[in-house]
Amino acid sequence: MAKGIMYVDNIRVEFDDEPTIMDVCRKAGVEMPNFCFHSDLSVYGACRMCMVEDLDTGKIDAACTTKPKNGMRIRTNTSRLLKYRRMILELMLASHCRDCTACEKNRSCRLQEMAVRFGIHHVHFKDTREHVPMDFSSPAVTFDLNKCILCGDCVRVCHEVQGVSNLRFAGRGPGLHIEAGDDQPISTTHCVSCGQCAAVCTTGAITVKNDIGAAWRALHDPQKRVVIQIAPAVRVAIGEAYGLPAGENVLDKLVTALKIMGADEIYDTIFGADLTVREESKEFLRRLETGENLPLMTSCCPSWVRYVEQERPQFIKNLSSALSPMQMFATVLKDKYREKDAADGRTTFHIAIMPCTAKKMEAGREEFRRDGVPNVDLVLTTQEVIKMIKESGIRFQMLEKESPDLPFGMGSGAAEIFGTSGGVAEAVLRCCLPDKSKNVLRMLEHSGLRGTEAIRFVTIPVNGRDVRVALAHGLANAAKLLDQIENGEVEVDLVEVMSCRTGCVGGAGQPYALMSTKLKRAHGLYEIDRSAIDRSAMFKRSVQAQAQPSSTRCMPRVSMSARTSCCCTTSTRTDPLHKKPAVCPRPTFRPTHYFYNASIDKLRYFH
Repeated sequence: MAKGIMYVDNIRVEFDDEPTIMDVCRKAGVEMPNFCFHSDLSVYGACRMCMVEDLDTGKIDAACTTKPKNGMRIRTNTSRLLKYRRMILELMLASHCRDCTACEKNRSCRLQEMAVRFGIHHVHFKDTREHVPMDFSSPAVTFDLNKCILCGDCVRVCHEVQGVSNLRFAGRGPGLHIEAGDDQPISTTHCVSCGQCAAVCTTGAITVKNDIGAAWRALHDPQKRVVIQIAPAVRVAIGEAYGLPAGENVLDKLVTALKIMGADEIYDTIFGADLTVREESKEFLRRLETGENLPLMTSCCPSWVRYVEQERPQFIKNLSSALSPMQMFATVLKDKYREKDAADGRTTFHIAIMPCTAKKMEAGREEFRRDGVPNVDLVLTTQEVIKMIKESGIRFQMLEKESPDLPFGMGSGAAEIFGTSGGVAEAVLRCCLPDKSKNVLRMLEHSGLRGTEAIRFVTIPVNGRDVRVALAHGLANAAKLLDQIENGEVEVDLVEVMSCRTGCVGGAGQPYALMSTKLKRAHGLYEIDRSAIDRSAMFKRSVQAQAQPSSTRCMPRVSMSARTSCCCTTSTRTDPLHKKPAVCPRPTFRPTHYFYNASIDKLRYFH
């Protein structure tokens, strides 16, 4: 039975668990204008755009902070409220940089949207605020506080979700503004480059750093061989920009679009994720046996690694020495193309398409350079790739499908779920467990590794002992978990942390989304995993070669038996038309232990 009844614009609405009038209005089909209300953050109530008029008292109250009352009668759109909202918008616009056409958030800016909605065609007030220079110092985000409307979303997400508290309000009255640290460049503060401030920013005050120009220059340079890798989380989110449902796998369409734009070769990051799983699993089993530096903490998330280095250096020894999938793949790629570059005189330019702004920071770390050249030359976020596709005039929905190139275009289902919270830990445990049967995989699936709880604890039997696993998403939750570990409140063997809620699918480089959409993306990755041929990152013939005597083409065979080989099952084949030996059209560089032996020093972090 409903707790009460309200009347919203003369519409009878029953309410039960709705905490605010705004939620009741949404139930009635009325979307209240707002800037500072974010369902994943605490209530702030600063913008005053969501005011409603109480017909019984004549008062106007903020819908985002006022609790619903039984029998309350409100109006959401009166001449008084309209005048009030237009005045707020004009005052905001008066102290706001209005170069909208050159803004990164053009056509996706909440202030611009509200100005159009309420018909603001002229601003009657002059801009008297002091203009400040833009801050380009961060490798992940760009700050232009001339566009800030003081909604406070960035401050709250930095404090409440990430626990870094690097952004805060400073000054008073007309001098009120957002600052990082002690009003210093963002790169000199304790920023971890997670980019969540840019993800929630309602205007163009904080945006993802734009590297589109560098990408186009590489694509148009005939002396550069552009090789691209695509992260798992990108394929289930990029389609949203073109009207496709969240969670739909559009990897093959994305490959086609990138080839049209000029990319030479396109690979799948899940190949690197499988390498990471193998390295991390071996390291975890070794630490379990020796008891050294437990718990093992995953190191795939660069924001998490930076957070530990800056805030909790006592846990650096616990971080896994395995590289992230992006860097693991990049190391292999640079080795593969070194001889090819010398032979044809071209330079391989490696672009990584990632859901995460922190990957831009990771690509620039000194330990990921060889002879001064980065393993990853450029990182593009999902948002940037969307802009490039639209700039090219490509009709994404109508594209034909094209698979990633071989030999690095395949991987396991365990690598696909890297983009979700709990996915890395589940992939490692799949690799550690000797039994790879469907029943064991189902056991892991329903063990509690998957979920939305901020901090989760799971116990999994591995090799005759119970392995205690802890998982957290959001650095504020990770900080709580580290406190529990440090104080001896919990004992765990494996810790997985993702700095973004729900994991990489909720990264700051993805299209803007609330929790429900992020969970659909995660579900999409789990569906890809379920249909994978190999689900355990074991490189055991993910694709079985089939002899086809009537054709000169053959499918690649993934094997651990040799470094470089033809993809054929025999050393010599015969062309059925000309009765002479045929050259295989798809020579394959097979994934082997070569990556773990000869290049082992390049596949580890240097802590």
